Amino acid sequence: MTFFITPDTYALTIEPDLDRFTFAGQMVLSATADQPVATIDLDCAELAIWRCLLGTDEKDAPPVECAFCVDPAKEALTVQLPKTVSGSFVLTVEYTGRINDRMAGFYRSRIHVDGGPSHMAVTQFQESDARRAFPCFDHPARKAVFTLEMLIPKGLTAIANTAVQSADELDDGRQRIVFEPTPKMSTYLLFFGVGPFEIHTDDVDPRVRAVCLPGMGEQTGFGRVFGRKALAYGEEYYAIDYPLSKMDLIAVPDFAFGAMENWGAITFRENLLLHVPGVTSREGESRICEVIAHEIAHQWFGNLVTPEDWKYLWLNESFATYFGYGMVDHYHGDWEIWQQFVRSQTETALARDALHETFAIEMPGGAAVAITTSTAPIIYSKGGSVLRQLEAWIGPDHFKAGLRHYLKTYTYGSAASHHLWEALSEVSGMPVTGLMKSWVTQPGFPVITVRRSGETLAVSQRLFSYLPNDSAQFWMVPLTLTTYRQDGSSAIQTLIMDRPEAEIALPPGSIAYKINPGQTGFYHVHCADTDNLDHLGAMVKTGSLPAMDRWGVQNDLYALVKSGALPMATYLTMAGNYINETDYLPLSSLDSHLFEAYLLLEGEVRTRTGQVAESLIHAALATVGDVPVAEESQTTAMLRDQLLVHAALLGNRAVTDGLDDQFKVFMGGGDVPADIFRAVMTAGAVSGDQAALDAMIRRYEASSVEHERMTLVAALGSFRQWPLLEKALDYALERVPDRIRFMPLVAAAGNPAAGEHLWPWFEANLARMQTMHPLLFERVVAAFVPGPGLTDPERTRAFCKTLLEQQPRLKDVLALSLERLAVNAAMKAREK
Repeated sequence: MTFFITPDTYALTIEPDLDRFTFAGQMVLSATADQPVATIDLDCAELAIWRCLLGTDEKDAPPVECAFCVDPAKEALTVQLPKTVSGSFVLTVEYTGRINDRMAGFYRSRIHVDGGPSHMAVTQFQESDARRAFPCFDHPARKAVFTLEMLIPKGLTAIANTAVQSADELDDGRQRIVFEPTPKMSTYLLFFGVGPFEIHTDDVDPRVRAVCLPGMGEQTGFGRVFGRKALAYGEEYYAIDYPLSKMDLIAVPDFAFGAMENWGAITFRENLLLHVPGVTSREGESRICEVIAHEIAHQWFGNLVTPEDWKYLWLNESFATYFGYGMVDHYHGDWEIWQQFVRSQTETALARDALHETFAIEMPGGAAVAITTSTAPIIYSKGGSVLRQLEAWIGPDHFKAGLRHYLKTYTYGSAASHHLWEALSEVSGMPVTGLMKSWVTQPGFPVITVRRSGETLAVSQRLFSYLPNDSAQFWMVPLTLTTYRQDGSSAIQTLIMDRPEAEIALPPGSIAYKINPGQTGFYHVHCADTDNLDHLGAMVKTGSLPAMDRWGVQNDLYALVKSGALPMATYLTMAGNYINETDYLPLSSLDSHLFEAYLLLEGEVRTRTGQVAESLIHAALATVGDVPVAEESQTTAMLRDQLLVHAALLGNRAVTDGLDDQFKVFMGGGDVPADIFRAVMTAGAVSGDQAALDAMIRRYEASSVEHERMTLVAALGSFRQWPLLEKALDYALERVPDRIRFMPLVAAAGNPAAGEHLWPWFEANLARMQTMHPLLFERVVAAFVPGPGLTDPERTRAFCKTLLEQQPRLKDVLALSLERLAVNAAMKAREK
């Protein structure tokens, strides 16, 4: 991509008015034109432009007025220069804008501070919303240095990417805050905010600061400590010092995303930064650390080295996802964080990428590429999983050295995918370019089918998808195989499978084999040998197969069931081997698959699925217990909570009787253990009445802790009685803030008791839901279409066709949701 104008610096002055929700701005752009230009085209959205001035070369001469025009549809400001310019020039634009309530651009967030303002204001610019705060070249490759000053009311605090350079009181009672210049960076990484902030500095590393609303300082300690550790890890691993003088971790009440990596001023949803002992669960602690690590990894991947186009967004998000878990594992090895990664990232990515409606990690479309419900599982989860596959193949030392080489080569610059591949190839001496091109530029992934003939395995690969395909696509697969002998010994073989078919010679005496041991490969395995599958089942039952592999066996089988390659009966038979399972990864996944199948299926197979699920839950809870224990592992606490939630939704009274007792304590104003609070609220809704609904709403409205508020809101979607569920959903649409309004709706879509009521309700309330943030509304669509929409697929398809005509921006999420509907309908029909 060729640009004729290179921005050098932006000097911004921002004057926010938190009473009128407006701001005045001045942008002074210093740039260089590589060739003579008569116009300057800037990105600009929802701004009122008042004046454009071109600086002159003449000493002491005033700037010259420029004609300009704004095209709202194209989000463009075109400045007509009074003369053709080349080389260095200065352009000044004076404008005003609104501090909106849409969680994009420069937006406001409602707050409750005694004697203080009712709102604070912050920015959120990724991918292309900087243009809503100032006219600019809003493209990741067009980096510049930013200087910023803000004129704010006395008594408030301004925060930006860099430290305060000076602060002066003005005659009108306001403050002028001037910040240090930023490093050279992209527009989407700029941040500024104003509010009654408290700033808490870490005792060990004063660069790390937590920014929060008054009275929340103690809740920042957990995040601050881990933020300091993650920063130290990044500096050591990447061998490049963090370049700014401070790194703020900022809690924002209203926030559409989980967090945002603004350089030196990282913003978070409150529940992903603030930690409240006795309220924040173990799972919540893991999530806080993982998100903090994710955003700190971005300070190198994305901020220091930026993708030269949005099609390379994976160079940001895949690496931040992968290192988000790696950093946590470094400091909390007992949390079994890689099990959590495989469960939440790899499993999610495999399911998303198994649709025909998918795309490559390196997405086509340039500026049109955005993080959505459709794209996120590919960019984040699949990308991170492919990096795990890559590191396992080339080795940790080569992986680290290659990344250091890449970051040092492109520091403060921009890069494309091939720059990364070349750096890794150069350091490792391995054909990284060929392998990564295969995985990053192609959509989908393979299923590896294995058949044994004597002492030889015939191995083939083809595109895996839930619905039939006739693709001839194949990958360069780093294939690993473990073989097992009668005496209990094992051997590992590795090869690169770069063609559709291959043969592997087995060591003499091999009685069983496992393709993809350790589950680092991003593919499914279809073991066509029933004898070998029986051997693996026996190893699952005795626990002699590692937890990662026990996950892989059942996850591959369930994918094959969804694709129609195997019947549900095969999966249920294998599930019987997990009766003694208590490890988080295999049992959490198995339980979720069984619960999903229970929602979809009918008749005898549904009954058997529910029975298998309940037997596994009973067996596991008999071992781990149904109440938290102080010294237990992180993943045990997470597993228990999930099992209890599903038991409650399945109507398992033997389990929910105990939860109901806890809910009575809650109703009486008592405390419920944080690690089963979600389960208790779910059970309370399942068996609850109007009094239960009222109690949950009262606690929600009284709570100041976002983690607790989110759990309570989500549980509103679990009421079994339709009149109560309808009241709960109506409350959510009327009274719950946009940032978490989607949660009870998504929960309701997975409520087995919602029945045929939910889809008509969705249609009737569509207009109310469409006021939500686009990303959050997409999550609701993605939950309702393939779930409740299954009650009448033809009606659902007709509805989606009309919705697409009304809102073309929903094209991707509707396409994937309708395909999921087709997958579910096909599975339901096969299993009748």
